[in-house]
Amino acid sequence: MSARKAATAAVAMIGLVALAGCAGGGGDADGEVSMTFWHNSTTGDGKAYWADAVEAFEAENEGVSIEVQSIQNEDMDGRLQTAVNSGDMPDIFMARGGGKLAAVVDAGAVKDLSDLIDDDVRADYGDAVFSAFTIDGATYGLPVSVLPGGIFYSQDLFADAGVTETPATMDELVDTVGALESTGVEPIALGAMDAWPAAHWYYFFALRECGQDVMESIASTLDFSDPCWLAAGEDLAAFADEDPYNTGFLTTSAQQGAGSSAGLLANHQAAMELMGGWNVGVIASLTPDEEPLADLGWFPFPAVEGGDGAPTAMMGGVDGYGCSKDSPSACEDFLNFIASPEWQERYAVSWNAIPASASAQTAVTDPALQPLIEAYNEADYVVVWLDTLLGQNIGNALNTAVVELLSGNGTPESIVETVETAATRG
Repeated sequence: MSARKAATAAVAMIGLVALAGCAGGGGDADGEVSMTFWHNSTTGDGKAYWADAVEAFEAENEGVSIEVQSIQNEDMDGRLQTAVNSGDMPDIFMARGGGKLAAVVDAGAVKDLSDLIDDDVRADYGDAVFSAFTIDGATYGLPVSVLPGGIFYSQDLFADAGVTETPATMDELVDTVGALESTGVEPIALGAMDAWPAAHWYYFFALRECGQDVMESIASTLDFSDPCWLAAGEDLAAFADEDPYNTGFLTTSAQQGAGSSAGLLANHQAAMELMGGWNVGVIASLTPDEEPLADLGWFPFPAVEGGDGAPTAMMGGVDGYGCSKDSPSACEDFLNFIASPEWQERYAVSWNAIPASASAQTAVTDPALQPLIEAYNEADYVVVWLDTLLGQNIGNALNTAVVELLSGNGTPESIVETVETAATRG
């Protein structure tokens, strides 16, 4: 079954304490409209894409102006929560979907776009890609890219280590780690300083250990009693005992500079990194010539023996954008504008990423993304990143607990206990 038809994202209505009256942009007596726009592209082609899109939209819509703010990705969720609590929301904002978006919706801070997204956009995208932004049957965000995850790797470093096949099981991954270590290469780059990249390892072990019903219902049940959640932590602890990660991984950032985990792979100082589909573009920005890494490959997270999850199941996200509750109608006009095949194709090229538009996926030419697209379209099902699915409070608690385990200060049991405690607090 196609993942685009099978993928569903359960969402939790995790409320914020304060209800926000949105400040938003607006118009003046002369019909001028001004809006604020928050995105997470702070450098390179991604930032340039948004500048070009805003300029083109303003040129086609006389009297509309958009003030753009580029916010570091790791700071976006906190900035948005502060904006919701203060009632000073940007008109256009990055929306990650799942429980994180549900919390903003529950606060009354985001506009229902169900009847405001153009019919031709919906027809091109298909229904499944909107699932992460659909809450109680209403749509609160426009997807711009699909970001399934897996393991990116250097084909040259694999060849140097005598590894001729990508690992399909955890035993094979452990063997690959050993082969790479024998060549003096860091086997796996991990930016644990940012927490969420480390937590990806737990997420994927849970994806393999837990059945589809458990994964897709967890945001609504918040019931972590199934043994699969503990088993995922035990799998991670056992794998960490193999010492697979780069030296100093606890103080390594994910995407900022040559010394980040993405930078280690970009500069052939590490052979693998578990990350989402955006990594191709990030790595390209960190190579010495700032060009795509020529030998970059990708393979799905390996199978876990005895797990209840489908071997082809994938985990990932859908990046998108929403409009604040009191934003002017120019907000949804801008979202429909960037959803056009032209701007979705330009998005694919700028980010080396998979666009949400089905018709624009032909613009993806990077060979590292081709197997990822194929796996995504053939997956039995796709689950949203766990921290996104569970919402910011529970998600952050989970991410921190995983880092604690990897630092030697936590256990598989403490991961489950931490998320259970966070769930009771809401």
